[in-house]
Amino acid sequence: MLHYVIIFFILSIISGFLGFRGLSGVFAQISKVLAIIFLVLFLLSIMGHLRIF
Repeated sequence: MLHYVIIFFILSIISGFLGFRGLSGVFAQISKVLAIIFLVLFLLSIMGHLRIF
């Protein structure tokens, strides 16, 4: 999933550089959402593995 975040971030930068402002905003928003989902799943995974019974 982190791979998709990086791809959409790069697409956002390229489209912003080329002048596609609307498309750049869409890619940036997708990148933000995927980054948040990645962080939440990553933290849940860490919390699940750190349980001591």
